[in-house]
Amino acid sequence: MVGDSPTEPMPMADLLRRTPYRDTRIPGEAAEDAQVRWALDLAARVGELMLRCGAGAPQVVGSVAAVAASAGVDVVEVDVTLQSLIVQATSATGRPHTLLRVVRRTRHDYARLVAVHELVEALAAREIDSVEADRRLREIKRRRRPFPVWAVSLASAVLASAVAVMIGASPTAAVATVLVVLAVLGVGRLYAGLALPEFYSNAINALVATVLAGAAYAGSTALGSPMSEDDFAFIVAGGIVAMLPGRSMASSIEDVLFGFPLTGAGRLLAVLVALMGLIIGIGAGLSVMLLLTELVDTAFVSPSVLELRTDQASVVAALAGALVVGLSGAVTVQSRARLIVPTGLLSVGAAAIGATLQRGVGIGVIAATGLAAVALGLVGRVVAARMDAPAMVVVVPASFALLPGLTIFRGLYELVAAGGSSPGSLTIQSGLTTLLSAGAILLAIATGTVFGEILASRWDGSVRGERPAGRGGDP
Repeated sequence: MVGDSPTEPMPMADLLRRTPYRDTRIPGEAAEDAQVRWALDLAARVGELMLRCGAGAPQVVGSVAAVAASAGVDVVEVDVTLQSLIVQATSATGRPHTLLRVVRRTRHDYARLVAVHELVEALAAREIDSVEADRRLREIKRRRRPFPVWAVSLASAVLASAVAVMIGASPTAAVATVLVVLAVLGVGRLYAGLALPEFYSNAINALVATVLAGAAYAGSTALGSPMSEDDFAFIVAGGIVAMLPGRSMASSIEDVLFGFPLTGAGRLLAVLVALMGLIIGIGAGLSVMLLLTELVDTAFVSPSVLELRTDQASVVAALAGALVVGLSGAVTVQSRARLIVPTGLLSVGAAAIGATLQRGVGIGVIAATGLAAVALGLVGRVVAARMDAPAMVVVVPASFALLPGLTIFRGLYELVAAGGSSPGSLTIQSGLTTLLSAGAILLAIATGTVFGEILASRWDGSVRGERPAGRGGDP
C-alpha cells in the first residue's frame, strides 16, 4: 500500500490570496542565511505588533507573508495561536530558520493597525526597502495612541447612550445612560490595581451598571419626573452593548472560517467566558432589584419590559443613534481621526438596511441583521481599501449598531424573574431561548461581515487604482 505524499509548505501565493497584498512579488529562489534571518525577524515583529493591536489570524498571516516575500524569502511557514506567532523559512544552504514571538496581552489600537497596513503595502509595492520598513516599524511602536483615556471613557458612555436612543430611550434615559457608564468606568478604576481577569471585571461592571440603572429610575421617581420602566431596560441594554466583547467575537469567527480553528476556538472561549461574566453580573443586579421590589411592595420593573422591541424607536432617532454609535465606536478602538466619519456613515447604512428589512419587508431580526452585516462587510472593505486601511478598522466599530443588547436584557430578565415570584408565563426555557436568539444575532454579525469582506476582496486593487507589482497569486 502506497502512502500519501508528505504535506508540503503552503505556497506563498495561497497565503497572500484575498489579502490586499496579493500582488507582492515572490522571489524565485531561496535567499542566503543572513537575508532569511533578517526577513523573518522583520516579518515576525510586524505580526507580533498586529496581534497586540487586536488583528485576527488571517490578517496577521497575510501581512507576515507579504513582508517576508518582499524582504527576499521565497517560502515561509506561519503558525498563529492565541498568544504566539511562529515563522519558519529555509535558506539557500538548506538551513531552517525559526522565530517565535509571544503576545500575552492585547489591546485594541486600530490606528497602529492602519500604520502597519500602510507599511506592508509600501514594502510590497517596492516603494521602500526592508531597512526603511524596519525604521518605520520602530517608529510605529513608539507612537502614542490617538485618544487619551478620558476620551475613550467618554466615547464608551456616549456609545451606550446612542444605543439606548436607537431602541427607543427618552432624552432623560439617554443622559442617565451616560452617567451610569461613566460611573461604572470609575468603579473599574478603583479595582484596576487588582488586575482581575476579564470575567470578574465584566461581572462587577455589569452588576454595578444594572444597580445604577435601577437607582436612576428610583431617583427620577423620587424627584417627581419618573422615567418609564422601558427606559430602565434601555439604559441596561445600552450598557450591555458598551461592554459586549464584539471585537473579539468577530476575530474568533473569522479565525475559524479561514482555517485557524485552534486560535479561533481559544478566542471564542475567551469571548464566551467574558460574556458569561456580563450575564452573571446583570442577572445578579436584576435579582437585587426584584428583591427590593418585593420588599417595598412596588412594581419596580414589571414583565412589561419583555414586550419591548428593537424597532420601536422612530426612524430618525434610530439612524441618528447609529451614526453616534459608529463615531464613538471608532474612538473606543483608537482608530485614526480620518476614519471616524466613514465608520459612522457605515454604521448608519448597516442600521438602515437592518431596519428596512425588519420594518418594511418583515424579515426576522436574525436574518435582517445577517444581511445588514454582509452589506457592511462588503462596503466596508471597499471603503477601507479606498482609504488605505484594513477592513476591520471600519467594519468592527460600525457593527456595534447591530449588537443585540436589548435581546440579552430580555433573556436575562426572563431567567431571573422565572426563578422568583413574578407573575406571567416567564420560564427558564423562554429565557434561554431568548439568549440563544441573541447568540444567533452575534453569530450572524460576525459571519455576515466576514462574508461581505470576501465578496469585496477581489476589488481591492481596482479600488486603490493600483497596478500589480509582480505576480503574487490569483485574485
